[in-house]
Amino acid sequence: MSVSRTVSRTGSTTTRPRAAVLVAAVGLLASACGGAKVGETPAASGDAASAKKACGAVNIAINPWVGYEANAAVIAYVAEKELGCQVTKKDLKEEVAWQGFATGEVDAVVENWGHDDLKKKYIEEQKVAVEAGPTGNKGVIGWYVPPWMAQKYPDITDHKNLDKYAGLFKTSESGGKGQLLDGDPSFVTNDAALVKNLDLDYKVVYAGSEAALITGFRQAEAQKKPMLGYFYEPQWFLSEVKLVKVNLPPYTEGCDADAAKVACDYPPYELDKIVSRRFADSGSPAYDLVKNFTWTNDDQNLVAKYISEDKMSAQDAAKKWVADNPEKVKGWLPTG
Repeated sequence: MSVSRTVSRTGSTTTRPRAAVLVAAVGLLASACGGAKVGETPAASGDAASAKKACGAVNIAINPWVGYEANAAVIAYVAEKELGCQVTKKDLKEEVAWQGFATGEVDAVVENWGHDDLKKKYIEEQKVAVEAGPTGNKGVIGWYVPPWMAQKYPDITDHKNLDKYAGLFKTSESGGKGQLLDGDPSFVTNDAALVKNLDLDYKVVYAGSEAALITGFRQAEAQKKPMLGYFYEPQWFLSEVKLVKVNLPPYTEGCDADAAKVACDYPPYELDKIVSRRFADSGSPAYDLVKNFTWTNDDQNLVAKYISEDKMSAQDAAKKWVADNPEKVKGWLPTG
């Protein structure tokens, strides 16, 4: 999630929601990948049409949440098996991945949560990236409590009542305040600003990862322990534990324009794909695949469950889903 999704699963709002400050290692994107380039013609002779459609190497960023991994797994599997591409997956935080568009290190980000700030920088100003259409997934970010808490304290789902229950959420890390547990610090999040601007007696504490958030919520429900945490949809875990969303002040257009002054809920997200301009102009059939790729929250959650809960490899999870959904896959493939 991870999540300005405007937040990002990183940072402040469109302003992802997901925007936490990200510090990228200087050398992370220093060298480009070797081997064939996207759209490079094969060494063997062939007619112009077949040469133009040679796939070559494709570099897909992998952001740190399993829903993203599910998208990337299926796209990579189809690219390799149907188009003969050489796919390299690169584990990168959101903002770092966008830096790769300029260097050639990254060809595609296949689940973007908002990030109007990054779109402005890399698409409008630097012109090294372009939008590649929606993924079909609808994103939701917010604060959640385990089901048992919503049942025992029905008014806890109204943010105006959170201070009444702050004592339940105190931990050794929250400094005498209630704890609001966030995930990976790189996720889009406005939570620190929300706590301040809504004048809540809480402190944001980072669990460190999506997996840690899931473990926390699972244990909170099983052991009837209080927990208030950042979470998001699509996410396969919600089919296991039906977390209950806390109602923050309703989102209105522009209420998150100033990250420091945010006092409203996260916006609804239509998740999309971003690719490098050179990839879009390459003639590679892999670009058409990425552009055409679209599926539902249920599709993503199923593949994510295969990976996270059933412990399948990303490739095996993708292989299973692709075998079960041939018509959807057919619609993604380049024509002609």
